[in-house]
Amino acid sequence: MHDEPDRGVTDLLERPPESINWNLLASEDADREWHDLDAWVTWLKVSFGLPPSIVPPYWHRHDELVWELSALHTHWLSCYHESASPSAPIAWMRDFADARHRLRDWVSTCGTRLDRDRPTRQTVWPGEQDVELGGEISIADRRQDFEEVVRADVLRRRAAEAMASRALLG
Repeated sequence: MHDEPDRGVTDLLERPPESINWNLLASEDADREWHDLDAWVTWLKVSFGLPPSIVPPYWHRHDELVWELSALHTHWLSCYHESASPSAPIAWMRDFADARHRLRDWVSTCGTRLDRDRPTRQTVWPGEQDVELGGEISIADRRQDFEEVVRADVLRRRAAEAMASRALLG
């Protein structure tokens, strides 16, 4: 579990909305963004009664779902921000309908389910080395798995930051 308490929806609405580039986040920012996104995805799932064919429990293990849900979250923040047009929420609802179709496609393609998960299959192009992704696993504790994935991601980012810092120093 992370040390920082989850920020509430009010806190999220007070900061200016900005898009998230998951490839460039610093380790501290990644930890915060992962937890913000998880809280929002949980809210979205509950508020709209979304089935696992749209938002599966292990969405956090699939880049395609992280990017789609993150974009939807950013769009929601923008549409419900105090500076947004009063008609922005209906635009979000329309775009949410489109996103649900894409999410269904992503979930179908990656093969994650309510009770089991497998890594998204990768197509190996001619001349590329084969990628071993691992097999299907049972889902026992979504929260614990989420925290482990976030911890590993933050540690990976910290190691990269330390390596870049050492390279700059010489």
